Amino acid sequence: MILRDMAEADLDAVLRIEREVHSHPWTRGNFSDALRSKYQCKVYESETEGMLGYAVLMLAVDEAELLDIAIAAQQQRHGRGRKLLEEMMVLARRHGMGRVVLEVRASNTAAIGLYRKAGFADIGLRRDYYQAENGREDAILMGREL
Repeated sequence: MILRDMAEADLDAVLRIEREVHSHPWTRGNFSDALRSKYQCKVYESETEGMLGYAVLMLAVDEAELLDIAIAAQQQRHGRGRKLLEEMMVLARRHGMGRVVLEVRASNTAAIGLYRKAGFADIGLRRDYYQAENGREDAILMGREL
């Protein structure tokens, strides 16, 4: 498996995965803005299977925020999300970050389970944070010391 910098040329493949796995996906503009802002935008791929997923990490002083992470639907449940999450935490540590934080939909039990297994703990709740099909949905704020 290869973790490399995301490029504008990757955005079609990134958007296919984003739309496949997220109910309210980021737009091409969101990803382009992240690239222009010099966030840590990474693509996770296999030489034989192509793009498996991606992640976007924002570094700020001593804390990193995981803004987006996804594994293609057909690649899920094989430990690839866990591996990508670990790689992003290593990257944050390498940049001198002391903690990683993220927000996750309260209904996303699979992701919450993944984050908890990786050592993340609940640190807050953002009511009505996410757009949802039937209105708004809470976000659970999670964090982990590095």
